[in-house]
Amino acid sequence: MNSSRASKLDGAVVLGLATLVGIASFLYPFFLPALAGVGVQTARGGIEVPLLFTAIGLLALVLILMQLQESMGGAPASGYPGGTSRHLALLGALVAVDASLRLMPTLLGASPIFLLIMLVGYCYGARFGFLMGALTLLISALITGGLGPWLPYQMLGAGWMGMTAGWLPRWGASGGWRELAMLAAFGALWGFLYGAILNLMEWPYAAPGLQEQAGLYWTPGMSFADTVATYGRYYLTTSLVYDSFRAAANVALVLVLGRPVVRLLDRYRSRFTWRPWVPYEDSEAVPAA
Repeated sequence: MNSSRASKLDGAVVLGLATLVGIASFLYPFFLPALAGVGVQTARGGIEVPLLFTAIGLLALVLILMQLQESMGGAPASGYPGGTSRHLALLGALVAVDASLRLMPTLLGASPIFLLIMLVGYCYGARFGFLMGALTLLISALITGGLGPWLPYQMLGAGWMGMTAGWLPRWGASGGWRELAMLAAFGALWGFLYGAILNLMEWPYAAPGLQEQAGLYWTPGMSFADTVATYGRYYLTTSLVYDSFRAAANVALVLVLGRPVVRLLDRYRSRFTWRPWVPYEDSEAVPAA
């Protein structure tokens, strides 16, 4: 029990560290130029991108190794399909299936890959969900040739989607339409939130060298209120319609496929979860099924 609690704590620390690294990578253009007293002149693509990619890769590797250590020790974390190393194979299979869905034709921001990221995080927990999201975007980029300086930021956004899905309450068998409505609302929220987060990657560089406020673009020295208001106008102008298709697709896919996929994932979790052995003489104390 102590080792299981320590593993949960370690996993939370690693996830927290990944989140802090991601937040800093998205927001540093807003405070670094202000501290330096200069404007931003070049777009992303410098040394910060490979450094961020390396940091995400190392953190994901640490999470995988921690999960493998739990499996070898036979002490599963709560919410995980643990007990054996089969759950790592399950993660690989889920990532491969989801990454291949990116080959399907899509309309604007709509994509089927986000459904499985959300539902895997919901069924298997925040750590598993983060790995599902980050690795899905990585493998799908390798398949489709979508490699570029945007990839580590996409991995973070998808990883956070899966991670926060693991924080949703489980309704169980009594959830019914309430569970489906909750997942649909979560999918709609992340349809917009994913785009809003990814926009932060490029927004500070949309008008390089700009020294005075020009309605939609960020400039060094802007107050917090001006930054929020300006970004709100930028998002409404450039991304709202695009992200609306993603949100609508998430809702539609959850309503159509959410329940059977959740049942399937729960079935695999119950098969892979470690259960203590009950001696025969103590079987009378165990309530009959």
